[in-house]
Amino acid sequence: MASPMKIRAQIQGSGAEIKILISHPMETGRRREAGGAVVPAHFIQHVTLSHNGKAVLTSQWGTAISANPFLSFTLKNAKKGDKITVQWVDNKNDTRTDEAIVG
Repeated sequence: MASPMKIRAQIQGSGAEIKILISHPMETGRRREAGGAVVPAHFIQHVTLSHNGKAVLTSQWGTAISANPFLSFTLKNAKKGDKITVQWVDNKNDTRTDEAIVG
């Protein structure tokens, strides 16, 4: 099972600043180990962010995203106490869902 995401959601102006750190190796399938064996591809393919149960961001990722990706953006009209949910699915069908409350 994947490590929990670190999610920070804080009110800033008329919205909330959302910062997300995802723990994931994001292997491209092109890197080789010291012995020459290829490290198998293992990367996040889909990310969905929901605000109070409504999807506000969906994205498709590939091998060009770095290990342990970091997302940061502003969500307009968010209020203190709102729930932010982040879910990802990788190419091995592993998933992770974590939540944070806007503070």
